[in-house]
Amino acid sequence: MTQTESLTLPASMEPDNPLWRYALACWQKPDLAEACLALQEQGWSVTRILCAGWLGVNGRAFTGIEDAKVTEWREHVTGGIRSARKSIPRHHAPTHELRRALAEAELQAEQTELALAWQTLYERNPEVASMQNCTSIIVQNLLSAAPLTTRELQSMTQITQLADLLAEHSRRSTEPC
Repeated sequence: MTQTESLTLPASMEPDNPLWRYALACWQKPDLAEACLALQEQGWSVTRILCAGWLGVNGRAFTGIEDAKVTEWREHVTGGIRSARKSIPRHHAPTHELRRALAEAELQAEQTELALAWQTLYERNPEVASMQNCTSIIVQNLLSAAPLTTRELQSMTQITQLADLLAEHSRRSTEPC
């Protein structure tokens, strides 16, 4: 896709879907948000993490395969907005409003990204995980969601901690895990 081309998006999307509501609930937990952001700094996609977690708490295995539209949107829209926001110094008063507006746009881009993912998540991940332990399912899903460059053992502690947080969150909410 060239920079002058626009993305082809489905005519109907469901921005307020169970995956989006799960993501919002997870983000209300500071330790969970911090764990996701720590992995994002290592090249992970938070939306892939949330997809892997959501599928895990629903007893489904994440194949790691996602629709090309999701990947395209993440790379060209969400990533671009995030990059622009991060380029602006956090405490620079004259650009504070611009940084805030970009943060809001980034959140809207993430909601669209999750709406795109939601459309194909169950279709591409139909396999019900055979493991009974929610944390184990989530760990396997996170490993499937991991960028190839960070599948080293150093991330395993973070992955396990994140899986524990996601499983604990699901036990305290209405999620089935």
